[in-house]
Amino acid sequence: MGVVELTIAFHTIFNSPIDKVVWDVSHQSYTHKILTGRKEAWLDPKHYDDVSGYTAPEESPHDYFNIGHTSTSIALATGMASARDLQGKSGNVMAVIGDGSLSGGLALEGLNIAATLKSNLIILVNDNGMAIAKDHGGLYEGLKELRETNGQSSHNLFKAMGLDYRYVENGNDIQTMLNAFREIKDIDHPIVLHVHTEKGHGYQPAIDHKEAFHWHVPFDLATGKTLHPTTGETYNDVIHMELEKEITENNTPITAITAAIPGSYDLKRFSQKYPERYFDVGIAEQESISFAAGQAKQGLRPIVFHSGTFLQRAYDQLSHDLGINKLPVTIMVSGGSISAGDPTHQGIFDIAMLSNIPGLTYLAPTTKEELTAMMHWALHQNVGPVAIRVPSNGVHTATLNNFNAHKMNILHQGKQVAILGVGSLLPLAQTVQQQLVSKNIDATIVDPRDISELDSETLTDLEQDHQLVITLEEASLSGGFGEKVSRFYGNTAVHVLNFGAAKRFNDRETTAELWREFKLTPEQIVSEVMTNLK
Repeated sequence: MGVVELTIAFHTIFNSPIDKVVWDVSHQSYTHKILTGRKEAWLDPKHYDDVSGYTAPEESPHDYFNIGHTSTSIALATGMASARDLQGKSGNVMAVIGDGSLSGGLALEGLNIAATLKSNLIILVNDNGMAIAKDHGGLYEGLKELRETNGQSSHNLFKAMGLDYRYVENGNDIQTMLNAFREIKDIDHPIVLHVHTEKGHGYQPAIDHKEAFHWHVPFDLATGKTLHPTTGETYNDVIHMELEKEITENNTPITAITAAIPGSYDLKRFSQKYPERYFDVGIAEQESISFAAGQAKQGLRPIVFHSGTFLQRAYDQLSHDLGINKLPVTIMVSGGSISAGDPTHQGIFDIAMLSNIPGLTYLAPTTKEELTAMMHWALHQNVGPVAIRVPSNGVHTATLNNFNAHKMNILHQGKQVAILGVGSLLPLAQTVQQQLVSKNIDATIVDPRDISELDSETLTDLEQDHQLVITLEEASLSGGFGEKVSRFYGNTAVHVLNFGAAKRFNDRETTAELWREFKLTPEQIVSEVMTNLK
């Protein structure tokens, strides 16, 4: 809500879409959407689904990119400004970027190129002293000095990069922003407009609890209290118990690293107890992986806590710094699930990405006991990096015997049909198995565990008395675990059915709609099994 006033001022002074604004994160764009013909989505429930929660070119000529993640706006704006100049067109180009997003390397790359342009480009730095969580990194000391000196501090990153610079103290005052925009409209060179705002401005619970209100489950508007608080044990609880055990009982030289999402794993628990072992590198996924690689090279056992949809931003570091160098870094991956809502936050591509990096082991636990065992194994092996896909469903528990990270776990030995349920879809596999009993089919249930390298011995054994193998994964089928199994059985008599997500960016479908479309309901799977056994 800190950008309401500056957005109103922008649309008062500038002439969108001739004058263009690129939002760094679409969460900033709601006021922009309301002012550009889409207000009914906020006023009339019947029109709620007319508008995405993200900037969307297919929705309006005032939007230019589908944007969810951070640090991209400056680079995108430099391209738009250079295209405008080459085509002999006119109009202002503005990038709006938060101070938290400046920690991303692409933002600095964009600033570097912006300084070389010889024409209009406005970079509005929306500085509220926060990223998703508290800002971390040296550049934030410089921004703090600029705020405290009304923009006069000599520690000025933007000037050092060759950019013109102006500071605006009260970015939540409309008249102040109107004056600032009038002064720089149609400027003939790149300029940084450094605007000080307040995160959560206008809503006291969001001001008092900035990190919690960056993203929030449904809450009571009057009090800010969560309407449906989480109860019972969570996988975060399981993770923290294992961290504590490794430090206190095994003396494991653990460090915990995150890229500005401590809340996703409740890492404040860890940071308050072990501040010297905790590192938040800001919205800089690449740095988080290379930072961990450096620690591992020196004998520490770093654990990097990531969301699968953000981890893709560090693909080269995963492959180059970890995979090639075979460094024993552990990566916890959350959000691995079939998700709807917008095309930018997709939890289905992590298996294809991580399981195909040479030397990187990707594990998919199905219970809290497996999660604990996998963490312990990862922290004490020296073969290479290990990623663990934290289950997306509720906490499940089961007795664990003779754990082997690379060995598939046969939970029930049957015949004719084998069902391989990856991670959070193991309960679905068990439900399907139970429904097949009524069809006089005693299906085998398998927990794959390692979803990067196949357990060829177990798969070969299944070949002896199974004619159909089913794989279930809450991920894209293209490049996923099921494709590996299909390839393994390609020259055999065993038929394989793969169930999972289509390779696409899901948008505004509901999760239930997607599951049915992808035939991930027990009834649909049973029907497919019976058809393929005829």
